[in-house]
Amino acid sequence: MRNDLSIERTQPTRAHWRRRVAAMALMLGAMAGSSAALAQTAPKPDWSLADMPSQAGRFFLVTGGTSGMGFEDAKALAASGAHVVIAARNAERGREAMDRIRKDTPDARLQFEVVDLANLDSVRALGRRLGTALPRLDGLINNAAVMALPQRGVSADGFEMQLATNYLGHFALTAELMPLLRKSASPRVVTLSSIAVHRGGLDFDNLQSDKAYDAYAAYAQSKIACLMFAFELQRRSDAAGWGITSMAAHPGIAVTELVARGPGLDSEQGRRWAAGKDQMQSAAQGAIPTLFAATAPEAVAGAYYGPTGMNEMRGPLGLATVPAVAQDATAAARLWDVSEALTGARFR
Repeated sequence: MRNDLSIERTQPTRAHWRRRVAAMALMLGAMAGSSAALAQTAPKPDWSLADMPSQAGRFFLVTGGTSGMGFEDAKALAASGAHVVIAARNAERGREAMDRIRKDTPDARLQFEVVDLANLDSVRALGRRLGTALPRLDGLINNAAVMALPQRGVSADGFEMQLATNYLGHFALTAELMPLLRKSASPRVVTLSSIAVHRGGLDFDNLQSDKAYDAYAAYAQSKIACLMFAFELQRRSDAAGWGITSMAAHPGIAVTELVARGPGLDSEQGRRWAAGKDQMQSAAQGAIPTLFAATAPEAVAGAYYGPTGMNEMRGPLGLATVPAVAQDATAAARLWDVSEALTGARFR
């Protein structure tokens, strides 16, 4: 299956160039207006869980909710009254996560659902189960991830494992859950990216890292894809009237299991991570941008939230820096088409 899209090339005319210039002017004007709007609605830097409005009566799904930021998301949402579905691969860890949450919130409304994001059959099965079990879905947090796997692996569907888990699985899951999301009066989708997007690119000729595999480049590419997906979902929601509010968030550098489960604690990165661990954010701090995007009334559709300290590794909440590659709407539309072809997912 090809991962590229053919473009017919014709000789440009003067009228063609006039149209291109006019379209560019409109696009730049829209971008300027959007940037100004976002600047005026930057979040309160010290936003915390105390600022989170009640989520009573709302339904959320958090992928990877058994540890790290996903667990903190589920814990905070449950404490605020939401019904939280924790979706992850390991049922035992799911039960342990729910038990931990109930120690602080005895009446927490929780359920665990098994899903393997690297297996599209598993993703579709989760969509079917929730379609009959839930009345609607008010929030979807696409959080689960794997990072910098030392050797290239492939998913059950033959995709590079980081792209499959971090991006393609969430792309397909969001599509599967669209009917439930559209039953909500104000549905939100928050997709997790990473500061790694500033150290990578999107290569349609090596999307599956099958021509050359670099563990960190593959991770960065998967997270660029997540960021582009969040923006493109908002554009398509606006155009089609889906009513979805889509945003992206990143945690900076937080203490989670990503390194242990990826390159490993005995790797060079693992040793650097251990040495600098005291300077990193906790998982609870890393979850703040996601929780703001998922619940704050002032969160802006199409925005990207994260910490604003040095290199956005930690610090006060704010608008995160968007790399140039993720601002390319043409590339985002191409990525969407490729993703539909690879996964068979359709948004409706």
